[in-house]
Amino acid sequence: MELTPVQEKFILHWGEMGTRWGVNRTVAQIHALLYISPRPLNAESIAETLSVARSNVSMSLRELQGWGIIRVVHVLGDRRDHFESMQDVWEMFQIVLDERKKREIDPTLALLRECMDDADQPANRDEHTRARLAELLNFFETMSSWYSQMRRLPTGAVIKFAKMGGRLKKFLGLTG
Repeated sequence: MELTPVQEKFILHWGEMGTRWGVNRTVAQIHALLYISPRPLNAESIAETLSVARSNVSMSLRELQGWGIIRVVHVLGDRRDHFESMQDVWEMFQIVLDERKKREIDPTLALLRECMDDADQPANRDEHTRARLAELLNFFETMSSWYSQMRRLPTGAVIKFAKMGGRLKKFLGLTG
């Protein structure tokens, strides 16, 4: 696949952003390529287009499948697996957020709860540390609960909520 300058610019940027989000650059670039591709691509085509090793493409495709944002599709007359990205950006980002919550927030919540249990033991009494951990645990529980409630909303409602911007402040009766 021959990339246009716009496609190349987007793919390179998405790879850069991926590294800032803790995602391997090649994984992010492959995702970007699949997202903008008008048709599903096989691994050889991806490797050739991005000038990366076929083995790197295979590992990256497995990672993207693990996240649930790309899928295998079959093309009539071709026995190779082809891949396409999820196209609905709202659904895609909800899946990414779900995965990040599962991989990052949930383990942190479990650890904070364990630390609080340990801090309540007489041998571990340190009121300052206990108070700081309690504050952090409360924050994570509140945000996790809020996320779970938001996640149950239909996508259209989430979009309306996100677009409210400053009107939400007025709706809540907040000034300034």
